[in-house]
Order: sequence, then C-alpha cells, then structure tokens
Amino acid sequence: MHQIPAHILLGAYTEGVFPMAEDGDIYWFSPVMRGIIPLDDRFHIPHGLKRSIKKKPFEIRTNTCFSEVMDGCSQRRETWIDEVIVNSYLELHELGFAHSVECFDEDGLQGGLYGVGLGKAFFGESMFSRKTDASKIALVYLVDWMRQHEYTLLDTQWMTDHLRQFGGLEIPREEYLKLLAEALADDSITY
Repeated sequence: MHQIPAHILLGAYTEGVFPMAEDGDIYWFSPVMRGIIPLDDRFHIPHGLKRSIKKKPFEIRTNTCFSEVMDGCSQRRETWIDEVIVNSYLELHELGFAHSVECFDEDGLQGGLYGVGLGKAFFGESMFSRKTDASKIALVYLVDWMRQHEYTLLDTQWMTDHLRQFGGLEIPREEYLKLLAEALADDSITY
C-alpha cells in the first residue's frame, strides 16, 4: 500500500480515529483520553514566546510548501510519518483538506505544522522547528486564525508537556466525540 485512500482517511477523522505508521504498518488510534487545545481564554501563550512573537522573527505563510513541512516533521530519530503517511496527506492537501502553517526567515523554512481541516475542526498532526520558537509561533498563528473563523475544535490527538504549556488538556473520548460532532455539523468553513 502506497497510501491510505482519501475517503477512508477522512471517514476515520469524522469518527475520531487517526492513523500512525510503525515499522511499515499503519495503526489506527482513538485514545481514551484525547488531547485538545482550547480555543477560548484557556489558550495560553507563555511570556517568553510573547516576547519572541513581538520581534516578528518569521514570515508566516500557509499552504505554500506542504510537502516540505511534512518532511521537516518526519526528520526525527523516532517518527510515525512514513512514505504511506506522506503520500496520504499529500493527496489530502491536493484535495483541499490538509493544510500547513509555515515560518520563514531569510534562511528559508524554519518550522511549522500540518493537519487536517474538516468543518470547524482542525486535527493537528505534527510540528517541527529548525530555529527557536518556529513551531510554537506557527501554533499561535493557527489558533488566532481558527478563532477569527469561528472554529470550535483543535485536536492534538495526544497530550504532551509541550502542548500543556499552551493550555492543552485531555478530555474523555465521549466528550471529544460530542465536540467533534458539533464541529463537523458546520462544513461551511474551509481553511
């Protein structure tokens, strides 16, 4: 298999399920406790990051180099992003469902994130940084954009200490599925 068919991948997201690759196999997950970043006043920007943002170290772009962002995200010692995942999300990007936020400076792409947008939900897949704060600034930009466009759900799948500093939290699967259904009920907004 060189990619997951788009209709299967999108259908999985609508059911609260997402894929990860390991040793050439694709596994599907729907965590009992789901990571989200609240889009209300619980979203927190650490003070040091606020100072960095004021300096405007990066030009923020969206969807200009999706494959390069995926490549940056996959360049880790341990990664769940393999050729099948890359090909699958490249197709979703071509179909208008997968998106990237990118941070550029005079040296080129320095960080960013990618994920899938459906209805008023964004499913964050991965992020990376080559320079300090690049992925964090991309995340702050994404949250600001989502708020402006009245999105209701930013799904991070799992919760990490990195995401907790932004107010990220875990909620039970049942609660997540309710939020997901509400976010998917309005498909008028696209990224």
